[in-house]
Amino acid sequence: MIRWLKTRISHKFDNFSKEKLKAFLKKNGLAFVIIFVGWEIVEDVVFPIIFGVLGNYVHPAFYAGIPASLILCFHWLAIPILWGAWVKLTNNSTSTSYTEKECCENETD
Repeated sequence: MIRWLKTRISHKFDNFSKEKLKAFLKKNGLAFVIIFVGWEIVEDVVFPIIFGVLGNYVHPAFYAGIPASLILCFHWLAIPILWGAWVKLTNNSTSTSYTEKECCENETD
């Protein structure tokens, strides 16, 4: 249990490493990095605050959401939805900067 928790926490901090952010920036541009970091802030700061306020003013059962929001990871759902919304709003159908040759040179007939 402790090892799993340690792994989850290190995974959260690894997402903010300089190398990982540079790789995201190079591959997908600044918009994706802002969406990713913004979701991390929402997931790790805003959600616990909301659950704390709800636990204080609505019902104490909401306090259980504070550790749950810190442990659970919803990147697999939130990032594609936010990225899709960004692409739709900006009418930008290309999310990566590569040429057709780079894209299709590995395909076999």
